[in-house]
Amino acid sequence: MSQSQQSQQETDQPVDDEFIVDTEDCEERELAHRERGTSRPITVVGNPVLHRECKDVTSFDAELAQLIDDMFASQRTAEGVGLAANQIGVDLKVFVYDCMDDEGVRHVGTVCNPVLEDLPADRRILDDSNEGCLSVPTAYASLARPDYAVVSGQDAQGNPIRVQGTGYFARCLQHETDHLYGRLYIDRLSKRDRKDALKQMEEGTPRYPVVAND
Repeated sequence: MSQSQQSQQETDQPVDDEFIVDTEDCEERELAHRERGTSRPITVVGNPVLHRECKDVTSFDAELAQLIDDMFASQRTAEGVGLAANQIGVDLKVFVYDCMDDEGVRHVGTVCNPVLEDLPADRRILDDSNEGCLSVPTAYASLARPDYAVVSGQDAQGNPIRVQGTGYFARCLQHETDHLYGRLYIDRLSKRDRKDALKQMEEGTPRYPVVAND
């Protein structure tokens, strides 16, 4: 997910011991991943790996750990706030994030095999802020999503986790989970808005290395 305009709406964040703490030692954890990782080019819309459901992560091993390090390195190179494995060409259900919420709190973490949980009706307050994507470079569009999200999955060691987010971070969690099931944010737009986003991409120049769809 790319940087985009953040919602100004204030949302109270519930406290629940079941959720992981992803707000501590963010700088140190993110830097450690990047220093171990190697940045890779980003796949863009049209690449087949972006348009199908990814495979489940079943081996929580050194190879997965290296992939996660590379994803953090790639995310920083592209100046993103979230990155799914298929965005660097890897067919696995894992995403990383380094994202601020609307209260200015930084969240850093990894989710394997994510599942977006259904929200009760009273938590489905829609926010129609701009959204962008590293795999649709230079394009942005307004897209309504709930301003609160909960994703369940596993950490890099295979332990069950739940992650919650509000505002911009909630948008990030939904966006990255979508990626791993073969859906880009432009797939949620009207035909007209999708066409406009693709035109923006065609007319723009990515600021980071991308994989050509040749």
